[in-house]
Amino acid sequence: MDPLKEAFRKIKEDIDLLRSEIFSLNQEIKRVNDKLNLKEIPTHNPQIPAEINASPTDTSPLKSLKPQNIPFSTGNEGVPTDQQANQQANQQTEIGVNSMENALKVLNSLDSIKKEIRLKFKDLTEQEFLVFSTLYQLEENEENCDYKTLSEKLDLSQSSVRDYISKLIKKGIPVDKAKIKNKNVKLSVSPNLKNIVSLSTILQLRGI
Repeated sequence: MDPLKEAFRKIKEDIDLLRSEIFSLNQEIKRVNDKLNLKEIPTHNPQIPAEINASPTDTSPLKSLKPQNIPFSTGNEGVPTDQQANQQANQQTEIGVNSMENALKVLNSLDSIKKEIRLKFKDLTEQEFLVFSTLYQLEENEENCDYKTLSEKLDLSQSSVRDYISKLIKKGIPVDKAKIKNKNVKLSVSPNLKNIVSLSTILQLRGI
């Protein structure tokens, strides 16, 4: 298999994996936020009436009141209420770090692919690149492309177009050829390349 095509395939798999992990991360963040949506514990003492007209009916000794703003839940007998939140926050942070690392790996892979693309397209002659860019544009316009169509567009003989297409393939440019009904040959740019870079980006990389 052509090394460039294999590289395109791997980077597409990395991108799909990153999208899946980002989606999972968003779901995890939503779940954690839902769990952390707790009622706030009042931090102020309720107002005590200035005057008490009624006599107390309870004659038992006075008991100390529990502070209202203690950082403990009453249902867990003194267990800090922020312990679970801290654990969930740590898990969320760990997931975020892993996703960021994967994102950086994908970006580094993209940089590597772009460098390889730049080198391959800089190696083309002006005429070879003209044939490639014309093929790319015909596909973008959803036009059927074969040797005859290219020869008419470029005012070249079909044998010259065949020669240029062969040179492009030998230089590692992902151009696909497919026979239709064992007669005409349909030409196309590899979808893997088109999914990663546009023609305008290729032009920019070629000019660097």
